[in-house]
Amino acid sequence: MVSTVGGMAVAGAGSATAAPRGLGDYRLVNLAHVNDPARTNVYPGDPEFTLTTVTTVPEDGFYLQYAQQGEHTGTHWGAPAHFNDDQPYADELDAEDLFLPAVKVDVREQAQRDADYQVTVADLQRWEKRHGRIPNEAAVVLWTGWEDRWGTPAFYNYDSAGQMHQPGFSLAAVRWLVDTGRLGRRGALGTDTFSPEPATDTSYSVSKLLYREHRISLEVLANLAKLPETGAHVLVGGTINRRGSGSPASVYAFVPKR
Repeated sequence: MVSTVGGMAVAGAGSATAAPRGLGDYRLVNLAHVNDPARTNVYPGDPEFTLTTVTTVPEDGFYLQYAQQGEHTGTHWGAPAHFNDDQPYADELDAEDLFLPAVKVDVREQAQRDADYQVTVADLQRWEKRHGRIPNEAAVVLWTGWEDRWGTPAFYNYDSAGQMHQPGFSLAAVRWLVDTGRLGRRGALGTDTFSPEPATDTSYSVSKLLYREHRISLEVLANLAKLPETGAHVLVGGTINRRGSGSPASVYAFVPKR
């Protein structure tokens, strides 16, 4: 038989099929950018990101930096309270809310043709025809190719009027994910851009829908070429601030070796 622990397959005695038995059957993939004030693109209006050396080994016997940043600097996750007063803050979530099965939807071609591309229900249904049903309460991660622009002005992709252009999920697609249970009470949307909705959606309609219940967002992800379309889990870390709206994050994918 095959049971699950935290959503990860564990083979029991007499199992007819090989399944991962422990952490040794997985490889870890880092899905986070390094936070570097010289490269980190900060969302317009968010606090400036700075690192100041406070002490050094030669002078003080130990090395320490003072980090000043918003809770959504660099690769980060957003808590449900980020857009909803009646939803949990970062410190009110369970550990299980931060460990989710993950699927990757590759929309690089569409995003290259149209920087405002909105992933549709049809896109997700086509994905399922190839890879199987998206698991309930999954992290559905968009690979737009935007991570290749990280650390440059092209990440913002401003037009002449100062409007940002980045791809994302359509509101209809996220409603479908919610209504069908694929984003249940627990789940996530992920992306290598600033936000799960296209940058032209200044009302953040996708985020407001996503953050209902215990769902979270994973934003400004990196190394998505190493995340398989299905079969991995993501573990989201970061500082848990009191009444936090989220946190700069270390995001790791557990990818089966087989």
